Amino acid sequence: MHLSTHNWMRAEPLEITLKRIKRLGFESIEISGEPKQYPPKECRPLLKKHGIRCWGAVTLTLGERNLAAKDPKQRAATVQYMLSVVNMVKELEGQEITIVPATVGKVVPDGTPEEEWAWVVAGLQEVYALSEKSGVRIALEPLNRFETYFLNRADQAMALAKAVGPNCGVCIDVFHMNIEEKDLLGAIRTAAPRLTDVHVAENNRLAPGMGAIDWKAFVATLKECGYKGALTMEAVAPIDRSPITAWPNQVEKNPVDISPEQLKFIQDHGSSLLSEEFYTMLYETASKTLLPLIR
Repeated sequence: MHLSTHNWMRAEPLEITLKRIKRLGFESIEISGEPKQYPPKECRPLLKKHGIRCWGAVTLTLGERNLAAKDPKQRAATVQYMLSVVNMVKELEGQEITIVPATVGKVVPDGTPEEEWAWVVAGLQEVYALSEKSGVRIALEPLNRFETYFLNRADQAMALAKAVGPNCGVCIDVFHMNIEEKDLLGAIRTAAPRLTDVHVAENNRLAPGMGAIDWKAFVATLKECGYKGALTMEAVAPIDRSPITAWPNQVEKNPVDISPEQLKFIQDHGSSLLSEEFYTMLYETASKTLLPLIR
């Protein structure tokens, strides 16, 4: 196992992210699934310069992106978007693409359970066909019920992966699991046969080591199941606006170059624009917590 990270949680140049994680013992990055924002021709030299490899990418299923949409044109556009992310990962020599099938934040269905399952399976099979040719494994990620109604638990993700294809993987996320799973460690074992990626954050979505998760037991269970991939940092810090906050420096006070869609995506996750000082502290804490357990 090794430490990796997403980079969608703070608006900053990729090179700043790479410098930080290299210093703290991270080995790879799971780049935001925005091929236009992160063109491989520009990203490859930066990854090589800082000695960080691309582990993969995660779909940012925001706006109109939704494989469970009733509108076939919307589903088709979502498939095309996901295909572009597969191509991006291939060009960056990554191994996987984490897919959230339905729009994050959408909690009202468009159709019957049978209709939506069929729509999602059909769309994912198109993405799967390209991923298999490209040598990039797709991994389906359940989210908690407050972010999606469609896929919430490891057993559901396993059923969907089996419907898509024999090499379709599953991604688990500790924050979501802590809300939805009856047995956190049991869910790891459920996903183990197809486990491709693991996202890590605390029960409060701060960095590992800042909450209530038993990381020693969690990592030990991953090892027991033979998982050898990334632990991908995805701390999405809640903002403490109270007078008793321990982090008066938490929020970025300088203008940040970020699209309205990405800002809304971060805010919809209960976070905001974070200062570099606070964000770096999260990574330092994650490194101190997890590195001794995986070495």
